[in-house]
Amino acid sequence: QVQLVESGGGLVQPGGSLRLSCTVSGIIFSIINVMAWYRQAPGKGREFVAALSRGGITSYADSAKGRFTISKDNAKNTVYLQMNNLKPEDTAVYYCNFVYQRDYWGRGTQVTVSA
Repeated sequence: QVQLVESGGGLVQPGGSLRLSCTVSGIIFSIINVMAWYRQAPGKGREFVAALSRGGITSYADSAKGRFTISKDNAKNTVYLQMNNLKPEDTAVYYCNFVYQRDYWGRGTQVTVSA
């Protein structure tokens, strides 16, 4: 059974940093073509944040460029999202995702940016 488990969320002040983790089990991590992070703010739809291909190519939403970094550790079956200079508008539930024959999602981790 494939599982994605996010962690690392929390409450942080504006300008602070968090590192989110997503650990994947039940599938050979190295066959996943693209791992991605999405987020959903209260009252809004789910939006793309960042993606990382199996070959190491990254892509970011405009809102994440220059502040967020996606990376992975194949040995740990884990993808990370380093978030720096956080803003109140980054407040959301963050989800990791990949597609392999179907969409797979974690349950999300809450990030709250507030003074």
